[in-house]
Amino acid sequence: MPDLEPWREGNAGLPGVWSFAAGTPGPHLVLVALMHGNEIAGAHVLTAWLRDRMRPLRGRLSFVFANLDAFARFDPADPTASRFLDEDMNRVWSAELLDDGGRGGGRPSSELRRARALRRVFDTADVVLDMHSMLWPSDPLILSGPTERGARLALAVGLPPLVVADEGHAVGRRLIDYARFADPRGTATALLVEAGQHWEPETVDTAAACARRLLRLLGVAAAPGGTEQAPRAARPRFARVTHAVAAASGAFTFLREFRGGEVIAQRNTLIALDGEEEIRTPYDDCLLVMPSPRAMRGHTAVRLARFAEAPPAAGPGGPAGGRA
Repeated sequence: MPDLEPWREGNAGLPGVWSFAAGTPGPHLVLVALMHGNEIAGAHVLTAWLRDRMRPLRGRLSFVFANLDAFARFDPADPTASRFLDEDMNRVWSAELLDDGGRGGGRPSSELRRARALRRVFDTADVVLDMHSMLWPSDPLILSGPTERGARLALAVGLPPLVVADEGHAVGRRLIDYARFADPRGTATALLVEAGQHWEPETVDTAAACARRLLRLLGVAAAPGGTEQAPRAARPRFARVTHAVAAASGAFTFLREFRGGEVIAQRNTLIALDGEEEIRTPYDDCLLVMPSPRAMRGHTAVRLARFAEAPPAAGPGGPAGGRA
């Protein structure tokens, strides 16, 4: 368990938010942990770097422990119960919800209150890395959201070596879908790394390695301890989600156990039943993105993605390379 007590107060006027500025202009990079209170890998990374007094070489570097209230209820004996208190914090990042202020909809949830408070941090960010982990077996991946600049930046980071572009979830907008990051005319960029399964040591290592790559790419800082100078992995694969399959019934069932990152070779392969409806792969070499064998009605059960030609990778002089 990461110890957040020394870092709970923050230094930026918000609990759990730490922000440091360099004397040299550069981008504002925000690293986010605990968007879900039981996904603790990113919190291990940030607490270690705070202990090591990491500071930016240029621009601004901010650390955000997002859902502190949910994390406070984390119980190793029942670790899935503290994902959130009232609602999923990674489904509330629409202007309609954030601007409402809790009026009219009767929805003043703990997560919405916290998201509204954190909004001022993200409204000044040039680049965000939101660090997550997964309940079900899956290869690690980076979700780049809907924009080309997100895909380019994720490919430039290159770790994990699978980048998936998608449009998000029907039930609500993620942080990477927040208008500032999803506007195709904008410049600010947000990535979401799914670093591995919950509570595994390797997941912490992957989250840290991804963040180190981003720090080095932007020239913001050199992360203490680690191998940010290590050779790059093999060229990352890039895929675009074409179908987000939401459970229409309470009886969504996969025909067998599927692992996230698995590729189904043949088109029209039956992979699941949603009540009486058959779910089949729409094309050859169909990538299964984070299949959830216990998807609730209305929630995403699996995303189907097609491998595509990767956009040219961005470098330090690309998007978000120069803002203070």
